[in-house]
Amino acid sequence: DDPVVAAATLITAIVAEHGPVLPQREAAIRSVISEIADSKKTDEAVIYAKWAASQIDDTTIVIDKLAPFLRERLDVNERNDLLQMLNRVAQGGEKSLQIADQRILRLRQKLGFEVN
Repeated sequence: DDPVVAAATLITAIVAEHGPVLPQREAAIRSVISEIADSKKTDEAVIYAKWAASQIDDTTIVIDKLAPFLRERLDVNERNDLLQMLNRVAQGGEKSLQIADQRILRLRQKLGFEVN
């Protein structure tokens, strides 16, 4: 029920599809979350997100559950920021990740953006 934790979990689950969240990728997640939360909340959100992502087999379920929750609680600028945060985490870490187009399309749709 916390948008910061939900955002961290969503981002972590999507990047965890590409393998374990290694220290550099975790640092990238921590960096983007620290822009929207204090250090205590950032720690809580990242720890929970890593645990939650390790429990999930299907990232689609995470997107389907968390994106509508975030759509209700974030304005359009904040939802755009969330997409940018995901992109920055994907570019950070050991190597850049190419997040599947269908993941981004589904996320954008569930966040309430127009998709073609």
